[in-house]
Amino acid sequence: MEKIFIPKGVCSKKYVIDLEDGIIKDIKIEGGCHGNLQGIAALLRGQRAQDVVDRLSGIKCGGKPTSCPDQISIALRQALKEEQGI
Repeated sequence: MEKIFIPKGVCSKKYVIDLEDGIIKDIKIEGGCHGNLQGIAALLRGQRAQDVVDRLSGIKCGGKPTSCPDQISIALRQALKEEQGI
């Protein structure tokens, strides 16, 4: 299942998440700090989405109330709900 998410309050502009049975098959991130986000995406592939949500949720960037990792956790939470039909 592919899910498109538009993050809020961060430099990245769009996430395209491919989730299958709760596992992150792929994640593409547009905008933001390209090298860092490429690295994050590489680390997330093959991981259980819920584990990633638990690790990334609540991370802040500077004085902002959120961050790209926090927004990824929000996107994954939504994708998991959709996958489960909630």
